Amino acid sequence: MRVLVTGGSGYLGAHVRRFFQAEDFSRRSHLDVLSSLDATRVGVYEVVIHLAAHLSKNPADAENCFRTNIEGTVNLLREMQPNSVFIFASTKDVYGPHADAFSEVPEHCSTDYANHSALEWSKLIAERYVEYYAAQRNFRSCIFRLSTVYARPSEGNENGFVTHYVEAVKRGWPLRLPLEGTPVRDILHVDDFSRACRAFIDSVVTRGLYNLGGGRENALSLREMIDKVAEIIQCNPVLDGGASLRAPVPLNYVSDLTRVRDELGWRPEIGVEEGLKSLI
Repeated sequence: MRVLVTGGSGYLGAHVRRFFQAEDFSRRSHLDVLSSLDATRVGVYEVVIHLAAHLSKNPADAENCFRTNIEGTVNLLREMQPNSVFIFASTKDVYGPHADAFSEVPEHCSTDYANHSALEWSKLIAERYVEYYAAQRNFRSCIFRLSTVYARPSEGNENGFVTHYVEAVKRGWPLRLPLEGTPVRDILHVDDFSRACRAFIDSVVTRGLYNLGGGRENALSLREMIDKVAEIIQCNPVLDGGASLRAPVPLNYVSDLTRVRDELGWRPEIGVEEGLKSLI
């Protein structure tokens, strides 16, 4: 089975590509999703895991978000062959503040516009294109609305916030926290994300849309995460007592994993402590 990972040299992509022994489609491999010519290469793969994206929430980057996350995705979808598999990495942030209405967020949570950034809105629009082209071109599609996925640092990539926290505690860097670290997130090791991709590939599901994260058993506050890392390393974290960071939206987020568990038989295998130790 030939697998292609777009963004396969990125923070998560490098690990997903290694998990599947897949090939890379990224600017570091001199390929660009915005090039319709480069996109023709995807037609020879049985599986495409689409991680490449422009992830900035800066309003000045809105045009790049819409072009890369929508136009780039469509370029790939047009080249997918019948019976192949396309897995799209979306984000929990498509729910915006609506997610605060749930202790565990299900897929039926509203995605109505609520001051979303171009990043979240572009991902949500791209989801509709995935569904359209999968039906038109008769390939299998899976949309994962990802919570906080974390991985070991990789060369040339900016770390996700879990990895950043671990590195900061380990190296004694001052950390600033929103609301004294009380916001909660469910965190998911990148290898568990890769296993979820494999579970869909091996399933009989034709069209899938799933919230994917660590779930309740892997949920903790930002301060609890820092304290756990400090306990493992046996050091004291350095906290910056200056101005607090702006509160995240949603304030707390835990994925409801009922659908992905029932349809794909998947659940996280790597717990919080084991996962954090792997980063250390």
